[in-house]
Amino acid sequence: MKLDQHLHRIGNDIVAAYLVVTGDGVTVIDAGLAGHWRDLLAELAALDLTPADVRGLILTHGDTDHIGFAERLRREHGVPVHVHSADAARARGEVKVKNAWGHARFGATAGFVWYAARKGGLRTTYLTEVSEVADGDVLDLPGAPRIMGLPGHSPGSIAVHVAEADALFVGDGLTTRHVLTGQRGPRPAPFTDDEEQALASLDRLAQVQATWVLPGHGTPWNQGVQEAVRQVRAAAQLH
Repeated sequence: MKLDQHLHRIGNDIVAAYLVVTGDGVTVIDAGLAGHWRDLLAELAALDLTPADVRGLILTHGDTDHIGFAERLRREHGVPVHVHSADAARARGEVKVKNAWGHARFGATAGFVWYAARKGGLRTTYLTEVSEVADGDVLDLPGAPRIMGLPGHSPGSIAVHVAEADALFVGDGLTTRHVLTGQRGPRPAPFTDDEEQALASLDRLAQVQATWVLPGHGTPWNQGVQEAVRQVRAAAQLH
């Protein structure tokens, strides 16, 4: 689905990944679930592109609903997969974390579990090789993505700022659709390692000027970073 001149989304409001498309090729942000592979191929084909045009994949963190097709893209097409050093072991399956689910509503939770299962979420393939990145890195990939450390959801969570696309990819640094409750609008994401740290990390996001805020779960947000951060903080006050 095309969002803007350089922005495309695959998946949906439950689980999403993104493509940054420029004249230099494609940068993929997150890899959703294994079954999103077909969505990736279809979106590329609609642009008259193939996996050979993908220059790199950036993971916002190492959780299973973000690394879906990453190893396949790396292994079959030689695409480097970038992840923060603090989440590298998580992306390789060497560290597995089970967080409390917290408040949940049956319908929303069942929908999330059903969709994840249908899209291959029960057969995660972990990475066997990653390229580690750090806060402040600007990668030599289409869009010149800049890495911003965003610890909290996981130790190596990052946001990715692509100025050319006027976009900030936030992974699970925040959500605009809570997968366990169905609540919509910017709010803290569930399954977060350190909720207090995640909220503190939002201070860094608020310094970024970008129209688009693109989470791993939820509707793409195009009302600016500062308003998204304000609403996340307001929602956090209610819990």
